[in-house]
Amino acid sequence: MSSWEGLEEIVAIAETGSFVGAARRLNVSPSHVSRIVQRLEHRLKVELFTRTTRTVRPTEMGRTLVDQSRRIIEERDEALLMVRGQGEMQGGLRLTCSTTLGERFVAPIIGRFLMEHPKISVTLELTNRVIDLVGEDFDVAIRTGHPLDQRLAARQIAARSVISCAAPDYIDRNGRPACPADLERHECLIGINSTWHFMEGGQRRNLVPAGRLRCNSGAAVVEAALAGMGICQLPAFYVRDHIHQGRLVAVLEDHADAPEPIWAVYPQRRYLLPKVQRIIAALEAELDDRINPATP
Repeated sequence: MSSWEGLEEIVAIAETGSFVGAARRLNVSPSHVSRIVQRLEHRLKVELFTRTTRTVRPTEMGRTLVDQSRRIIEERDEALLMVRGQGEMQGGLRLTCSTTLGERFVAPIIGRFLMEHPKISVTLELTNRVIDLVGEDFDVAIRTGHPLDQRLAARQIAARSVISCAAPDYIDRNGRPACPADLERHECLIGINSTWHFMEGGQRRNLVPAGRLRCNSGAAVVEAALAGMGICQLPAFYVRDHIHQGRLVAVLEDHADAPEPIWAVYPQRRYLLPKVQRIIAALEAELDDRINPATP
């Protein structure tokens, strides 16, 4: 039995709901479909479908294999069309990104990409959890920091700056810090990043701030800063407008860290697919300008 044999059959069964429907779609006999699935189940030593007189449903293991097989078939078909110079990109893409970055910046770019490529579908998972791209079968992740997983390739597509700031009335009451060490006597408002970064004496310095408020929502941390509760350090897009309008005041500007790179991270074999290359190129073309708009 070929390693690939049975994949199209199980996808057809899952999508039509029966062996007869799968046989009709594939233009073969129901007995052929049944025989192929039995051989695949025997080889894998798992049951892929729960069969009754009325329904055929994938088991939990069957659903996993069907999802993987569907992607394999789509990628095979897309590769063949591209080699022949026929047709346009098609099939599904799975992307993941942190929640706020995804909502504000990535999702609109994906929306335009879909309008330009009507045969592509995208699942965009917004989460602050670091997803295992290989284990959970994702094509691309948009991440900050420095990728460490050796199974993955990375391409920088943008950068973001962080700003330390506080409300003017907080500064009036507590004074302005002159160096990062001064934060030890200030109330700090801590978001997702529990370590703050600064430049001092030409070297990058990491500081673990102390404070009574910790929250994994940047928007909530901004509100606390606007209320005069303390100093925060957040990506510039959270606070830029508030600073321009005088509601917040930047501090420690002379010690600001270098912009943090934003990466498109992907399993290396995925980049061979034209649709993965195109969506990364679309993000690279737009994301940095959206995060860092030109100052009027």
